[in-house]
Amino acid sequence: MRRQAAYGIAYITPGMLIFLVFCIAPIFMTVFYSFTQYNLAQPPEWINLENYQKVFTNSQLRRALFNTVIYVIITVPLQTLLAMFVANFLAEYLNNRYGRFLRSVIFIPTLASYVAAASVWEVILASKGGLLNEILGIFGVGPFNWLGEPTSALICVSLVAVWKSVGYFTIIFYAGIMNVDVSVREAALIDGATPSQRFWKITAPLLKPITYLNVTLGIIWSFQAFDIVYKLTGGGPFGATSTVAYIIYAYAFQDFRIGYASAVAVLLLLVILIVHFIQQRFFEGKED
Repeated sequence: MRRQAAYGIAYITPGMLIFLVFCIAPIFMTVFYSFTQYNLAQPPEWINLENYQKVFTNSQLRRALFNTVIYVIITVPLQTLLAMFVANFLAEYLNNRYGRFLRSVIFIPTLASYVAAASVWEVILASKGGLLNEILGIFGVGPFNWLGEPTSALICVSLVAVWKSVGYFTIIFYAGIMNVDVSVREAALIDGATPSQRFWKITAPLLKPITYLNVTLGIIWSFQAFDIVYKLTGGGPFGATSTVAYIIYAYAFQDFRIGYASAVAVLLLLVILIVHFIQQRFFEGKED
């Protein structure tokens, strides 16, 4: 038993060291730097709660938080519902080789990085010569400055994020649907339940744990949105697409205000934890 324990410790030690160095240690370092004034060139100077006091009076950060909340409100429900409906359609009507091909096609955007996906959509949504405007021009519509207008820019960024991640959540939902007891669905079919009734009365309730997982991942990833904003809009126009994660990057690596950026990052972590707690209570209430 001691030999087996030694083997186990030897196997998990490299992974644990990587986790501690690159995940746990940065969290504690961020919390420490949030109480300091630090610009990478000089040693950190302890300033107590001064960074946090500035955070709550920062109008730019309030705008970024508002944009992030709108981004979450658009992306999370849309990608969750769309993934659930697509997964149910594949399980109900295309549980064959054509369905396998379609699942592969839907999952392809997930394999690309956010930067690569954003680069493709940057060309499609370009105001001059963009593919979408060229197609609309055939019908005498447009052109539109999709990424240059404050309202449309945030919506476009959100929809691109949905396109990028919906395949991932579809596969998770599909796996959950396929694990539903076949006899339950067959009994509903024998009783004359319509496809809509089978979905809302049987499939959706049985998928609550999967839905909880997908919503949790969606919220966390949406609050951390950075890559797609950085590549598509750079936070513009006029800060209309600046998210909290993008603001943290700008403060840290453009303004070199590491301490202030760390304070914003700590507050973002607290916001995510609060939202997750509310979401957990909501799902527990639904189960009760």
